[in-house]
Amino acid sequence: MSIPNMLAVVRLVLTPVVIWLVLDSPGDRSVAVIATVVFAVAALTDFADGYLARRWRITTTLGAFIDTVADKVLVAGALLALVQVGTVSAWVAFIIIGREIAIMGLRAVAALDQSTVPPSIWGKWKATFQFVAIGFAILKADVVLGPWRLDEWLMAVAVVVTVLSAGDYFGRFRSVFYRGDRAS
Repeated sequence: MSIPNMLAVVRLVLTPVVIWLVLDSPGDRSVAVIATVVFAVAALTDFADGYLARRWRITTTLGAFIDTVADKVLVAGALLALVQVGTVSAWVAFIIIGREIAIMGLRAVAALDQSTVPPSIWGKWKATFQFVAIGFAILKADVVLGPWRLDEWLMAVAVVVTVLSAGDYFGRFRSVFYRGDRAS
């Protein structure tokens, strides 16, 4: 197994650790810090695996699949744990996880049409904002800016970028839904 693929597997393995730590962290600042560090390490493997795969020219279909699954599992797992401990709104988790499912569906439809939906700059920004917002939500910094804490503001930005990213993907690849539907 290549190093980039191993990094994606490490992300998958770290996800239950992050979930366990988040669920164990309410009221214990040291556990929250450890959970944030483990989450940050897991998130950094996302950037490292893609970079190394492209740099070493060892991108594969399996690698892209493992990377995508690991990203979605890490984000969904962390968000669900944060909902459980009352740090993140269920609506935030629903929007972010729903977007991930919708884009996976778009990619599946495109694949049926022998097309691909490559990652976009919006997708990369989406991942970055989600990772940062989730990291701060795990840490639950007590920095209050107006009506919300810093982590809540960051999560709101992550939701906006997530929705914009979905709009970008569906806007650019809407034609995959209409191929073959034209009357003869």
